[in-house]
Amino acid sequence: MNKTGVMLLNLGGPDTLEAVRPFLYNLFSDRDIIPLGPAMLQRPIALMLSLLRSAKTRKAYRLIGGGSPISRITESQAAALEKALRETGDIPVFVGMRYWHPFVEDSMVTARSNGIKRLIGLSLYPQFSLATTGSTKKVFEEAAGVHGIKTDFIRSFYDHPLYIEALKELIIDRSRGINSGDLHLLFSAHSLPVSFIEQGDPYQDEIKGTVDAVMKSLKKEGVDPPYHLSFQSRSGPVRWLGPSTEDKIRELSEKGVKNVLAVPVSFVSDHIETLYEIDILYKKKAETLGIGLERTESLNTNPIFIQALKDLVLQCLDK
Repeated sequence: MNKTGVMLLNLGGPDTLEAVRPFLYNLFSDRDIIPLGPAMLQRPIALMLSLLRSAKTRKAYRLIGGGSPISRITESQAAALEKALRETGDIPVFVGMRYWHPFVEDSMVTARSNGIKRLIGLSLYPQFSLATTGSTKKVFEEAAGVHGIKTDFIRSFYDHPLYIEALKELIIDRSRGINSGDLHLLFSAHSLPVSFIEQGDPYQDEIKGTVDAVMKSLKKEGVDPPYHLSFQSRSGPVRWLGPSTEDKIRELSEKGVKNVLAVPVSFVSDHIETLYEIDILYKKKAETLGIGLERTESLNTNPIFIQALKDLVLQCLDK
């Protein structure tokens, strides 16, 4: 009678232009992800930043269709994972978002109404950070406690063989037709405040672990292009990990590189960071510098990636 379910956990994104400002407020209000001044000023500063940045952010979302597709894609990932798990049994898969609908707390109510007694939280951030997975884990476990649901948590899968395999295949597939003699790979990860790393956060090490594992897998296939790591999506008045993806593109241009394949290494679905920042902003910047910039497809519902998620769940169930 201890019915078990899975909840895929992610950041979320505004699904309409009207949702942009409240989404930004929710994001900036979370002190676990971006500390803004003294704790008592976190929410006032978050309100100010959401008001100041909403107009510019809405323009970006307007260019990718008027909202983020991340909730829709995560729902599709959940459906694909639930289907893959059916040979094991009836294991419902829910979606819980941190900063926009469907919120973790609301999805927990849905899980309880479906008779769930045990819930496996699966963070869709491949590399662990207290700012992302840590914050989400706290909310997930608090919400589960309110409803008397027991929990397990999968905190990281940065070097899972099937996750690495999926990234490798996407790189090989997208690099076909690009001048391989001049091709450079640019792994682009979401940036993180340097203060987290200084306090022992493993995010940077796990990002490098993913990149190293992908390159090792590529070499086994006889593919060994030059590669680089950069960081994108900075926000807030703090010091962030670098180099920035924009700066790295400029540096590669100065070295005469003509073809770059961007690999969004810390993202598992399309959203503003891939569809706008890489596909529009960085691509245009690269063109002005004489570089042809392409991007690998996002993992989304890639079958190998879904098998990776299935394996993570089964390993957790075996425990």
